[in-house]
Amino acid sequence: MDITLPKRIDGKQPEVLLESKQITIIGTNGAGKSRFCSALVDELGGKAYRISALKALFPSPANTKPLPGSIEELFNRMNAANPQVKNLAETEFDKLFYVMLSDEFRDLMNFKAHQLMGDKIEFPKTRLDVTVKKWQEVFPKNKVLRENGKLMFSSEGHDDKYTSLRLSDGEKAVLYYIGAVQYAMPDAVILVDDPETFIHSSIMRTLWNVLEQMRPDCTFIYNTHDVDFASSRIDNQCVWVKEFDPEAEAWDYEVMSSSRNLDNALLDLLGSRKPVLFIEGDDKHSIDSRLYPLIFPEYTVKPLGSCNKVIETVRSFGDLQSFHQLDSRGIVDRDRRSEEEVEYLRKKNILVPNVAEIENIFMLEGVIRAVARHKRRNPDIVFPKVKKRIIDMFTRELKQQALMHVRHRVKHDVELRIDMKFTSINALENHMVELVSEINPRGLYDQLCREFHTYEDNGDYASILRVYNQKLMIGESNVATLCGFKSKDDYIRGVLNILKGGSEQATAIRTAIKQCFGLEE
Repeated sequence: MDITLPKRIDGKQPEVLLESKQITIIGTNGAGKSRFCSALVDELGGKAYRISALKALFPSPANTKPLPGSIEELFNRMNAANPQVKNLAETEFDKLFYVMLSDEFRDLMNFKAHQLMGDKIEFPKTRLDVTVKKWQEVFPKNKVLRENGKLMFSSEGHDDKYTSLRLSDGEKAVLYYIGAVQYAMPDAVILVDDPETFIHSSIMRTLWNVLEQMRPDCTFIYNTHDVDFASSRIDNQCVWVKEFDPEAEAWDYEVMSSSRNLDNALLDLLGSRKPVLFIEGDDKHSIDSRLYPLIFPEYTVKPLGSCNKVIETVRSFGDLQSFHQLDSRGIVDRDRRSEEEVEYLRKKNILVPNVAEIENIFMLEGVIRAVARHKRRNPDIVFPKVKKRIIDMFTRELKQQALMHVRHRVKHDVELRIDMKFTSINALENHMVELVSEINPRGLYDQLCREFHTYEDNGDYASILRVYNQKLMIGESNVATLCGFKSKDDYIRGVLNILKGGSEQATAIRTAIKQCFGLEE
């Protein structure tokens, strides 16, 4: 079906989405998505069929006028046709099941009448039958029973029966959507508000795939905040609603075809009005995703996993800036990168800290002193003890650390130099033989050992943090105990909790970390 989108702010002709089957509407809170969808409903007229589990599970305002063909209108018509059996259902969820039970009763009575007349007809398959079957496929341990004109539920391993009041909101939402989609008029445009509400992500895609297959005649429009779900729609056209002008009743919006292969990160950030900071790690378990939003609150922080993904996404996001108008930067660990590599990344809008890895940020002198003060410990006693322990650890591992740095740089140099055109295998072999002398790993190793010994001799704590990759550093440094914490994890949580407040020590920690990136607070 062709869908004409609402009026545009710029005065241009509204977009027309041709032969659309799946459309997702995305945008930040306050951008006018809900009004945009309401305008779509007005444009579609009698073809619009709007559903929302969030609204369906709670009583609706009495003065709300139902859409033609909606569950609400069907319920009102049935109630009006049977004044002697008045139903007082308050929620759309309950009204839907009254409608389905009434339809089932009518179909069964019609079947009985034909049987009495000797007609041979198939036993009717009702919408309620379909709803129960599909729902039990989603929740195989749950059973639905029909008793005395009511629906009762039970769980595997339990003998008790209960009404829908004891179902979870997620179970109710799935029941509602399966039932409601069946009542959409032929060739309807089914507009779903917040399809992710109440429903676990593990069943989201499967559920809506099934519902779309149940109604291939319909077009589905999803007003959603779930990026993974939006990107999962195979024939999807995505409409990014940016801004709403209430006086003109017009919108600033952009249509994105799935053929553009937009990255999930872009979809996730389209509604953001802040600049974007891409970081390593995941959004659930990594230290990066817990720390950096507290250090850079002016950014929308997006974890991407690997450092290579961060670097590539910052580049791609920059290339698309004319499309999304968002500034972007990235953060990657320094690891064992040379000064030349670090400088190159910084020119590409990638922040690189002056410490080897994320754990070392918690070992910065400014951070340790601030935490000690917060815990009423003397920082002039705490920090020197931590510093001595770190220098001792580094001294024991100095040669191994130097070797790992050499390995990284050799690998980097070989990858750069081997990427050349060779006219024969002999030329390639000769080139590889010459690489050893050109790169000179032994000379590089000796040079690094001398540098590292200088850091050790001078007690250069900051330089040691810059080159020392050691995941066990926080635990083995004894910083947690010295600052009054029970463990390494407690110490990390302590730093994060301080940053969540607005204390003087939070400012000191934030300043120390920003200075580590060469930034001023």
